[in-house]
Amino acid sequence: MEKILARLGVTTKVADEKTVNETAARFKEQKLTLPTFAMLADPSKIPADIKAKLADVDPDAPNPLNLYRVHWYNGEDRRSIVDVPVHLVLTKEMTGVDATIITMVGCLAPMIGSHKVLAAYACLAPRVILGAFNPTKHRAVWPSTGNYCRGGVAISRLMNCRGVAILPERMSQERFQWLREWTVNPDEDIIATYGCESNVKEIYDKCNELAKDSKNFILNQFAEFNNHLAHYFCTGAALENVFKNFQKTNANAKLRAFVSATGSAGTIGAGDYLKDHYGSKIVAVEALECPTLLYNGFGDHNIQGIGDKHVPLIHNVMNTDYVLGLSDKASDHIFCLYNSEAGRKLLAERYGVKAELLDRLKYLGLSSIANILSSIKMAKMMKLGKDDVVMTVATDGARMYGSEKGLILGRDYNGKADFDALDAAEAYGQYILGLNTDNIIELTQRDRERVFNLGYFTWCEQQGIDIEAFKARECQCFWKTMRSYVPEWDKMIEAFNKKVTG
Repeated sequence: MEKILARLGVTTKVADEKTVNETAARFKEQKLTLPTFAMLADPSKIPADIKAKLADVDPDAPNPLNLYRVHWYNGEDRRSIVDVPVHLVLTKEMTGVDATIITMVGCLAPMIGSHKVLAAYACLAPRVILGAFNPTKHRAVWPSTGNYCRGGVAISRLMNCRGVAILPERMSQERFQWLREWTVNPDEDIIATYGCESNVKEIYDKCNELAKDSKNFILNQFAEFNNHLAHYFCTGAALENVFKNFQKTNANAKLRAFVSATGSAGTIGAGDYLKDHYGSKIVAVEALECPTLLYNGFGDHNIQGIGDKHVPLIHNVMNTDYVLGLSDKASDHIFCLYNSEAGRKLLAERYGVKAELLDRLKYLGLSSIANILSSIKMAKMMKLGKDDVVMTVATDGARMYGSEKGLILGRDYNGKADFDALDAAEAYGQYILGLNTDNIIELTQRDRERVFNLGYFTWCEQQGIDIEAFKARECQCFWKTMRSYVPEWDKMIEAFNKKVTG
């Protein structure tokens, strides 16, 4: 198993000791140390002197200390550290179902306003301490359908190396504007590939082209198992903390499901953690307009940040319980509802949503809303009651999609300036109260095998993964063995930091 994991990039073997020492010396000049995975899972373990310094650091500044904010415990001021991750508790007035839906908030993360910065750090940091990545030689290339590439560019800049973002040309203009401000050379370091959310192969093609130059180090989130591991240990533990806190005032609460858009299949790894600890179901969400896992289908859509038309290599398919399709019309229109005066008025006056929650709707971007709406569908599918809890995550906030609102209104509402009362009522009725249980599959063993086998065409035929390594992922022993590497990396990070500070 260790040999197979090594072929997939999961190893504790030092690639180049000289590079490790040179990088440590370089980081010493910059006063740059690295947080362990344990610190990011539990920020109370961050050294006190670093916490003290963080108090004066702007969370959006390219300051290396912001590496210690790459976790779920940032307060709503984005500077403080809280005991319980910020989250929204959504009850019947917001969802129309008896079950409670809890979504953890990702837009409080530093620099990019998305939890994807955690995945980016997790992919690069082990390569640094193993001497596989040389900050003075390599350009870190971050293929993405949205936030991961921004996270990668931010982490690259904090580590004083070059970061290159690859993303589809139809992603929101806010993403491209952010990248223009953060990349070293925007004309060279921002690569917009053909298409939209669904055009992942075009991203891979560009990566394969860039990989011909040894200076380009590809950190493909869809195939980087460190992405899964960060969410298993950090996001999973954070969700558990939120659930335990909820149980303090809801003693009968039962965690029944974790819902997540598949995307790169990093975040859904948190579902594996919750399933291990609570026996909860894992629900993989995709756009109905591109139902790859559901129906071997294809297409394009606007639930930005979830990727599709393939099965990510790091998706633990054989541990997934449901696949759910949600139309991008639902997330688009509810986004307009949440971000219009008429929509908020409807929620407040007709359904009794409190002002505090209405204000926090700014924490929900398109994929965040898709996760919440999918959670509502699952609550209906599983016939959940008042003591049942469905958990999910809000990847990013509304500020990443200001330009999208105008496009949605232009496309679906004849170009009007904003929602009126009738539009708001119609959207709430159709896309919240009217959500039904269609386009959901409870996966049998044969269904899991079907979805798993779909990955062969991307990873073996197109991307050159050998068949033995590909098939090893079918067994849960593969995933359990891989998780044992994280404590070893933490020891190596601690040893690396001693070289930096010694």
